[in-house]
Amino acid sequence: MVRPRSIEAHEKVLNAALELFAERGIEATSMDAISQASGVSKATIYNHWSDKEALLLEAMLMIHGLDREPEDVDTGDIQRDLTTVLTRKPPDKCDGVRNRLTPTLIAYSAFHPEFGREWRHRVTEPPRQCIKKILRRGISNGQLAPDLDIEASVALLLGPMLYAHIFSKEDPSRKPDLGPVSAATFWKAHSQNRKERVAGLGIKKSTPKSKAR
Repeated sequence: MVRPRSIEAHEKVLNAALELFAERGIEATSMDAISQASGVSKATIYNHWSDKEALLLEAMLMIHGLDREPEDVDTGDIQRDLTTVLTRKPPDKCDGVRNRLTPTLIAYSAFHPEFGREWRHRVTEPPRQCIKKILRRGISNGQLAPDLDIEASVALLLGPMLYAHIFSKEDPSRKPDLGPVSAATFWKAHSQNRKERVAGLGIKKSTPKSKAR
């Protein structure tokens, strides 16, 4: 099936923009250069994007796999659902251009705070919302405590991944996947079923015996 010309032009512009952003930097890449590299007129480009930052945002969302609504996860197993969200990865085919662009994007976001805020919101909000839905399901079906602090729980679950991403200097391909560990640790600590089993065993904290004098 032949794709509509507007879709084909859209993809050409995105691909050309990504290559130029990675090669020249964001600031040094003009809409004229993107038009020339893609073979799409500047008028057509502005029909699709209001400005260069709108084009940049869509291009970055695409290579991070964030250009579509995430699938809802509901297997009935809270730990498995949390693990699925925490281990989602961007498309492998975009690894090269994503790795080349990330330092440039960080620098650009620092000097353009409004874009930086929008980028962070678009990157962090989808997994946050997915995790909140899973936790609410766990509360409603009795697997998690009704008074569970959802915001604090999201921070506990995402914290290890953010820490590893920001502070780890290892090769990304060699980093341990903390998603399953984070989900398992959270479940072990907060599962109502586990707490009920422990309570059913009648386990009590032992108190140290006083020393004989």
